[in-house]
Amino acid sequence: TVLEALLNIQETEDDSLAFRFSCRSAVCGSCGMLVNGAPVLACRTQLASLIGDQVLVEPLPNMDIIKDLVVDMTPFWRAYRSIEPWLHTNGSEPPRTERLQSPAEEKKLEPYINCILCACCYGACPVLGFDEEYLGPAAIAKLFRFMRDSRDARGASFLEKVDRRTGVWNCRTIFRCIDACPKDIRPTDTILALKRQLTLYRFKKFFKLL
Repeated sequence: TVLEALLNIQETEDDSLAFRFSCRSAVCGSCGMLVNGAPVLACRTQLASLIGDQVLVEPLPNMDIIKDLVVDMTPFWRAYRSIEPWLHTNGSEPPRTERLQSPAEEKKLEPYINCILCACCYGACPVLGFDEEYLGPAAIAKLFRFMRDSRDARGASFLEKVDRRTGVWNCRTIFRCIDACPKDIRPTDTILALKRQLTLYRFKKFFKLL
């Protein structure tokens, strides 16, 4: 894999080479980087699958470079935290039993729960190349995941968090985030769904139907 090649270079050629990795199993999301211009996980990218005699490895775009292949993910995490990516519940006391969910309700979440926060979609997004305040695909997709969760108590008014220039309306629908996701999540689809929900929410709010 590309990761194994980098480890070999670090061990035999240049021990100062900096890059992130952890699980080596495409679970932790640490080793996101550009390989031949495409955002990928280095641990699951086979060298044999790459075309040509040379492999170009670069840090993910849209974030400042700390050293070599290590980028500053502060803006990515800031956007992620801003949508409050945890279960909102009614009441301050935890329930005495687990919060139940039917198989049908869980199935609605399946396409969106596998995000490993690798930031490949963030690096692939062309909007973030000229607007660093944009929340980005991962954060917006995560909000959609929680608003779709039957156990989550946040109301439609929470949509206002992405009802702004730096939210869903800044997406240009280029689909590069879908191409980049190593877990086959479709962030653009979630953004389009939130746009539809926001349009309905605005309509109801304007006519005082809420």
